[in-house]
Amino acid sequence: MTDQSQQQDHPPTRAILAFLTIVAGTTLGLAGIDLVLPSVPFMPQIFSTTQATAQMVLAAYVAGSTVGLLLFGTLASHFGRRRLFIASLAAFALASLVSALVDDIWALIVLRLLQGAAASGSAVLAPGLIRGLFSELGALRAIGAMGSIEALVPGLAPIAGAWLHKAYGWQMSFNLTGVLCLVICLVVFVVPSLLPHIGRKKDDTPSSYLKVVANPTFLRYGLSHALILGALLTFVFSAPAVIIQTMGGTIEDFILMQFIGVSCFILSANLAGNFVKRWGVEAVITAGTFLSLLGTMFLLGYALFGVNNPAHLAALFWVLNTGLGIRGGAGFVRALTASHGDDERASAIIILATTGIAALGTALVAPFILKGLTALTITVVAIIFPAVILILAIKPLEDDGKPEATETGQE
Repeated sequence: MTDQSQQQDHPPTRAILAFLTIVAGTTLGLAGIDLVLPSVPFMPQIFSTTQATAQMVLAAYVAGSTVGLLLFGTLASHFGRRRLFIASLAAFALASLVSALVDDIWALIVLRLLQGAAASGSAVLAPGLIRGLFSELGALRAIGAMGSIEALVPGLAPIAGAWLHKAYGWQMSFNLTGVLCLVICLVVFVVPSLLPHIGRKKDDTPSSYLKVVANPTFLRYGLSHALILGALLTFVFSAPAVIIQTMGGTIEDFILMQFIGVSCFILSANLAGNFVKRWGVEAVITAGTFLSLLGTMFLLGYALFGVNNPAHLAALFWVLNTGLGIRGGAGFVRALTASHGDDERASAIIILATTGIAALGTALVAPFILKGLTALTITVVAIIFPAVILILAIKPLEDDGKPEATETGQE
């Protein structure tokens, strides 16, 4: 093994610190809903309002995130990623700290809209910054690790949020995220060279969301990723109702299924880099895609011929999670590569497509939720199958094979 390869296997400490800084920023933004979630049921009493109005605290954050994804994807074409990353975190921190001071529910809702928009900046910018730190192999490993960390947020953040609310009141979750974001900004300000300095594109080629979406190679990687992740989220969002209302199970059955599924995703995502090194990017992406389809077919087969025992889902759901983990990092990095430097628009499109597919899939299942596991798994299979078609029908990137390890891209 060459020294260069060894450097890629063991990135410099500075690159690792930069990666952790980036992940910290994205994780705080991702926790913007789950950390606040336990406080929402108490807000009608706190603000003398209705529960419906209190729910707008969550909806406003989601709406703001959608606008922010498109906004930051466009701004990245005009400003450097590092500056935008810091600016988004600073805006998120400011919105969080001010939110803790308000005593009117509608003021909080407006601030949550701004907070959600600011939080999406780190999500859009993180993949491009990570690609600036590592070679392709290092980047897919890093993005896989980032996905592993982010997968823990929906499970751990509500627990932390409930404890913060009980011990210190609803304001503490806002104060905590605001202070932590300011700490990250301070770190980057004190050590400006920590993050890679990647300026705006300097070529004269016009870029737009339409141009990225019109690229078949981007669709091969990006849309297939969104379809598989969106299908998984559709299953997760609908599973509690199916388990409890049609399978005679409990929420503990869902928790066990999720625990095993997330664990398998984390394990496979962190092993994916080794698989790529041995078999190449395209082989890993293809294998992960087919494994995801196989996992959903197992679930459908059980729905049609099984005994409808919710405990059995824990032994089946992990296959879909493992398939996504294997191909997730590699597919995301290849999607960014296919966008020819327009990483932020590509990231925004993938994230929006994922949430849109999950929302549409959940809405399609809702009227048939009492039909049980069969209706849910048919929908999930229908979502994932086009991902397989994309992988088979569209030509991959020309530089197929095992990515070469190069020096980190930090400047």
